Amino acid sequence: MRNNIIRKLSTAAAGGVLLTLALAGCGSGSLSGDEAESSPSAAENSGGAELQKVVVGVLSIAPSSAMQYGIDEGIFEEHGLDIELQTGTGGAAMLPAVSTGSMNFAVGNPLSVMVAKDKGLDMKIVSGYSNSKAEGNDINGVVVRKDSGIASFADLEGKTTSVNAVNTQGDLTIMESASLAGADPKGIKFNEMPFPDMEAQLELGNTDAVWLPEPFLSRALANPENVLVGYPNQEAVPGMPTMVTFTSGNYAQENPEIVTAFQDAVTETLEQAEANIDDVRATLPAFMGMDIAVAEKMNMEEFDGKLRSDELSSMGELMLKYEFVAKEPDIAAMTVQ
Repeated sequence: MRNNIIRKLSTAAAGGVLLTLALAGCGSGSLSGDEAESSPSAAENSGGAELQKVVVGVLSIAPSSAMQYGIDEGIFEEHGLDIELQTGTGGAAMLPAVSTGSMNFAVGNPLSVMVAKDKGLDMKIVSGYSNSKAEGNDINGVVVRKDSGIASFADLEGKTTSVNAVNTQGDLTIMESASLAGADPKGIKFNEMPFPDMEAQLELGNTDAVWLPEPFLSRALANPENVLVGYPNQEAVPGMPTMVTFTSGNYAQENPEIVTAFQDAVTETLEQAEANIDDVRATLPAFMGMDIAVAEKMNMEEFDGKLRSDELSSMGELMLKYEFVAKEPDIAAMTVQ
């Protein structure tokens, strides 16, 4: 097993900073810490064979733990890769880092990648990663107070709903869910709020509804004064991809063998992760500082390296409908073939 030290993201170069400003609508996040090398060097394993070092950006959220699982199980090493994970707080911060080469790959929200492409940043999706549940208990949902009078997505019209960042999957799927329920999605007021603050602000009456992922969702619903309105992903795009892996078009063109090795390693990692989900949960206490009892019970996304192109296309149609992008994303054109 190979243990890698997870370090903080590097401060973006001047060009990356400008790209971060241009992509502010993709979500929140910042870069900090030591500068990462733009040209990763090879490392040697115990057998003397050279491993190609690659830097991979991840978010500090539960699904990212599958990458650590793959490292610990030696899967990436078997494919000739020495993975260095760098963590950040938002997907938008990783986009310029990938574009400028301080990261080789990243794991992030496909919506942010599609918005970046729409803004002229040459991004390539490498593989699938995680997906929401098409039925049953999903991994994010909208929660309100029991006495709020809000019983459906239609009732959110005229109310304030908190999401972690606007123009992301939260408000996109909530607007479509409200529209399908017969409401005017433009009548929903969205504000930004960190996930850890949402439950308390809901209780204080400072917001009418909150969009929460796990483990915040389960914690909020453990309070009998809170109730679930519904799962917006299942209403808008059932089985919607929540994260994908991506790289820059330039890196994909110049390093096809590394991209293929990474794609294969991620696919194998995710297949094993889905088959051994309890082992992935076991990485959460160290990976995120999560309480063991919470990690053991947490509802996890479906891991799958296969890209759900149809669902991404449906998401792209909604992005155009709600003016997140100027033109409908061409999923095939922005995917590494």
